Amino acid sequence: MRREHIRACPLWRNTWARNDCVFISADSDLEGMQGLEVARVICFFSFRYRGDIYPCALIHWFDKVGDCADEETGMWIVRPSVYEDDSRNLAVVHIDTVYRAAHLIPNYGSEFIPGHIKFYHSYDAFLSYYVNKYADHHSFETAF
Repeated sequence: MRREHIRACPLWRNTWARNDCVFISADSDLEGMQGLEVARVICFFSFRYRGDIYPCALIHWFDKVGDCADEETGMWIVRPSVYEDDSRNLAVVHIDTVYRAAHLIPNYGSEFIPGHIKFYHSYDAFLSYYVNKYADHHSFETAF
C-alpha cells in the first residue's frame, strides 16, 4: 500500500460530515491492537511554533472493551470514549502517530435499526463497534 486517504470534513460532497476512524500508535513495543488505539478524526490542522510546523489531528478516542478480541468474532470491540458528564474524550495528536485508517462495524444488537438512521450516522448512532479485521489485508496484518 502506497497511500491512503483519511478524511475529516464537515460537508462531504456538500451533504453530510465524514470523519474517518484511524489506528493511533500508542506503544510500538506491543504487537497488534495491544499497541494501537482507535480514534475518529474530527479535523486536521497545523500550527507553527518557533519556526517549526506541527501537523496535527483533533481526534475522538474510542475505548477498548476488554483486554482481548471478542471470542465469537475474533474482532476487538471499542466504544466512543466519554467523560462522566457525557462529553467526548478529545485529544490533539501529532500526525505521525496516525498509523493507518481503521474500519469499524457497528454492534447492531438484537433490535431493529430505526429507519431514520442513515449510513452517515453510523459512527454516532451505536454504543459499540467491532474493529473490522476483514476490511483488507493490511487491517488483518496490522491489528491482529
